[in-house]
Amino acid sequence: MFTARRHSRHLIITAATLVGALSLASCGGGSGSGSSDGKTLRLWHYEGPDSAMGAAWQAAVEEFEATHPGVRVEFEEKGFEQIQKTAPMVLNSSDAPDLMEYNKGNATAGLLSTQGLLTDLTAEVTKRGWDRKIGAGVRTTSQYSANGVMGSGSWYGVPNYAEYTMVFYNKDLFKRYGIAEPTSFGELTAAMDKFVAEGVTPLASAGAEYPAQQYLYQLALSKADRAWVDKYELYKGKTDFHDAAWTYGAETFADWVDKGYFGKNSSGLKAEEAGVSFIQGKSPILFSGSWWYGRFKSEAKFDWGTFLWPGTGLTLGSGGNLWVVPKAAKNKELAYDFIDITMSKKIQNLLGDKGGVPVAADPAAVTDPKAKSLIADFNTLSGRDGLAFYPDWPVPGFYDVLVSEVQKLITGSAKPDDVLDSLQEAYDKGVPKT
Repeated sequence: MFTARRHSRHLIITAATLVGALSLASCGGGSGSGSSDGKTLRLWHYEGPDSAMGAAWQAAVEEFEATHPGVRVEFEEKGFEQIQKTAPMVLNSSDAPDLMEYNKGNATAGLLSTQGLLTDLTAEVTKRGWDRKIGAGVRTTSQYSANGVMGSGSWYGVPNYAEYTMVFYNKDLFKRYGIAEPTSFGELTAAMDKFVAEGVTPLASAGAEYPAQQYLYQLALSKADRAWVDKYELYKGKTDFHDAAWTYGAETFADWVDKGYFGKNSSGLKAEEAGVSFIQGKSPILFSGSWWYGRFKSEAKFDWGTFLWPGTGLTLGSGGNLWVVPKAAKNKELAYDFIDITMSKKIQNLLGDKGGVPVAADPAAVTDPKAKSLIADFNTLSGRDGLAFYPDWPVPGFYDVLVSEVQKLITGSAKPDDVLDSLQEAYDKGVPKT
């Protein structure tokens, strides 16, 4: 039987609560302690039930239980931030789940792999043929070197979807104010100027979580190339935060704040609030990821569309979040079986039709027009090697630094040069020494 224990998607466990929970786990107490009887698969993920991934994983749970008589899935929905902040401690305890969705990149999955907290999946990947279903651009985030650097080495995670960022726009609001869909960067800024003149803040954003920093990174990417990305993300050369790209990104971001493209109150907002602002028709534009697609499709009551960020071949994106199997997992074979089901054509096709970006679907089986457009744009990006990963990936703790520094740009409490100085210092401290 499928058992779910729901949590707020943005719940953060306090240190005291976590220590108490771990103390119970270490004593063998608590209903969440794992069992190695082969009758329970403990699964954690943070996809909302209305998202494409949430719908696909629910179908996978049903398929898993149908093909594993007598085995139940004990599912716990965790918040992204919750897993981000507590995973190292939880995975180093007896309360580790059997299978968990986790963020990809050097600072997250890469770091846990170096700490010995994740199972090396290489043999299982080869045995089950997952490597033959995952393209080169997507698999980058699956493999990590001994130093925890993505792109080579052992497999520590399996992505069964891909993701990328795009411009979501409210067609009804654009029509109301007589603004055409932008096809160039100049037309995008002209559209935002028109909205500001009409008293409308054009961009939905959130400075307290990831959205604001992704605007900053995308602006920098518009002046960058693949070699620049590889230096920053893969340490293939020295990253200079005062180069032309980063300087343009920070200065343009600050200029957009001054022009009223971002709301001043956005410094304290979270990602959920930015998404809801778009859903409610308050913000005409949101630059964010394909993970919102299914939710907008089900909740937005107006005509909306998407387009790739104009004027550049690069945008944020990668393989999706990873299925990882904790080293301390007690039912690893069940975890491998569940991953295998999520990689099946049945689940992959469903994921695509619900508005996700599957890695192993039959394109002809995806019938929804918006979903087809989503997948086509991803194929365009992938075909031109345009996936530039995410700004918080390179070094541990960089996500929090980016949040703090970009908030300063929004509030005007620091100049772009000072913000770039802080980013350089934090980045340099975290780069592995070779």
